[in-house]
Amino acid sequence: MAKLTEWKVDCAVVIVCIATVAAARAQTFTTLLNFNGTDGTYPAYMSLIQGPDGNFYGTTESGGSCAFCGTVFRVTETGTLSFYDFCKHISCRDGFAPTGGLTLGMSGNFYGTTQSGGSHSGGTVFEITQSGKLTTLYSFCAQENCFDGEWPFAGVIEGIDGNLYGTTIDPGAGTVFKLGPDGTLATLYRFGLYDGAQPRVLMQGSDGNFYGTTFGGGTNNCSGGNTCGTVFTITPKGRLTTLHNFDGNDGAGPVGLIQGTDGNFYGTTSEGGTSNACNNGGLGCGTVFRMTPAGALTTLYNFCTQPDCTDGFSPFAGLTQGVDGNFYGTTSGGGDSTCPPYGGCGAVFEITSEGSFTALHVLGSADGLEPEGGLLEATNGIFYGTTAAGGNPNCAPPDGCGTIFSLSTGLSSFVSFVRPYGKVGQMGGILGQGFTGTTAVAINGVPANFNVVSDTYLTATVPPGATTGYVTVTTPTGVLTSNVPFHVIP
Repeated sequence: MAKLTEWKVDCAVVIVCIATVAAARAQTFTTLLNFNGTDGTYPAYMSLIQGPDGNFYGTTESGGSCAFCGTVFRVTETGTLSFYDFCKHISCRDGFAPTGGLTLGMSGNFYGTTQSGGSHSGGTVFEITQSGKLTTLYSFCAQENCFDGEWPFAGVIEGIDGNLYGTTIDPGAGTVFKLGPDGTLATLYRFGLYDGAQPRVLMQGSDGNFYGTTFGGGTNNCSGGNTCGTVFTITPKGRLTTLHNFDGNDGAGPVGLIQGTDGNFYGTTSEGGTSNACNNGGLGCGTVFRMTPAGALTTLYNFCTQPDCTDGFSPFAGLTQGVDGNFYGTTSGGGDSTCPPYGGCGAVFEITSEGSFTALHVLGSADGLEPEGGLLEATNGIFYGTTAAGGNPNCAPPDGCGTIFSLSTGLSSFVSFVRPYGKVGQMGGILGQGFTGTTAVAINGVPANFNVVSDTYLTATVPPGATTGYVTVTTPTGVLTSNVPFHVIP
C-alpha cells in the first residue's frame, strides 16, 4: 500500500498458529501484527471496522508519538499498518487517548472520540478521512461545569438522520449527546446514578430508537456495594427508559449490546453471574444474556463454569452476530490458566441464541493477552480482533503493546451495510468484495438502483415498494447475501 500524506506506515509481524481447542469447523488463528509502541499501544475496548477500501480501521488508547497520545490505524488483511498520531497540536487540541474505536459514516469518512484533550481538555469528537486527514468536530467541557459532558469513553454512531450520537462518562453519572453536521451539540440526557452511570456505546434499533448499557448505576447493589448497571433505550428526542437493572446474579457491568436478526438484544456483562471460580473479588466472572425489546432478560451463559476457566472470564466487549446466525465474542481472561499474568490470556468464543457455548480459541502467550475489544466478522467471513497487551515482549515489558489477529472458521463471504436501515429514496453503502462487474442489487427481492464505487464498495438506493429483508448482490462470480436484514423504515 502506498504511503499516504497523513498516515505513517509500519511493517507487520506475522505469526500463524492453528487453534488448539476442538470445534465443529476447522480453524486458523493468525497474529497479523504486534504493536511496537511507536505505532500504538493498548488497542482495547474497541472493535475493528471494515472500510470501503476493504481494509480494517481502529484505535489504540496510547502509544504513537508520545506514551499517552494514542493513534487511529488502518491495517490490511496481510498486516500492513498505517497510523495517525494524536496530540500533534499544541496542548493536544486534537485530543488524545482514543478508546472507543471508529464508525464509518455515509460520507465515507470515519468518526470517533478521544477521552481527553481538545480545546477544553474534556475530550473530542473527530472525523478522519481514508487518507488520514483529521478534523476535530467538537471539544467537550466547553460549557460551564462541563454541562455538555466530559470524557467520551465510547465511540459515536451515525443515526439515520445523519447526526452523530454518543455518550460521556462525566460529569456525574454521564450523558447522552447528539452532534449535528454543523458541530452543534445537544445533550439529550444526563444520568443520575439510579437510572445508570458510565454509559457505553449506543446502537440504533430497528424501531429508530437508541439502545445502550451503563457499566454501573441502577437500583441494585452488587458485591462490595457497587451498583450493577443497566440496559436502557432512549428516543432521538431524549426520552430514556430503563429496560433492565442488573442484580449481580444475572450479571454486572454490562459492556455491549447488539440487536440480533430475531429482533432480540444480545450482550455481555464483565462481572456477575453465578460463578466466582475466577476469584474476581466476589464480583462474578461475567455472563452472556438475551433481552427482549420489552426488557425481559435471560442469562444464556455464566463464564468460568468449565474446569480451570477454560471457557474464559470477564468479557469486556459485546458480541457480533456471524453470517451463520451465531454470536461471537472474546473474554479478557481465562482460557489457559498457565498463561501469565492474570490466570489466562483470554479466549474467543461462539454461542447460539439458546446458549450453546463453544470456546473456539484459547489464547497462548504467543497470541497476545487480554482481548478487551470485540470481534469484527469481515465480509470475507473471517473474524478480526485485537488484544490489549502481549505480542512484542520488548514493547512495554513484560506485558507487550498488543496485537491484531484473525480467526478463520470456514464461514462464507457475504455483504454488509454502512447502516442496516434506511427510508425509500435514501442511499446506503454496501461493503463486500468482487463488486466489479456487478449486474444487480435487490432489497428483499425488489431491484435497486446501484453504483459500483470500487471492488469492495457500492452504493444503492432504497427503491419504492422495498420491505425489510436481506439484500443480494449479483457479481460475476455469484450472488452474495447480506449477513443481516436491511430494515426499511417508514
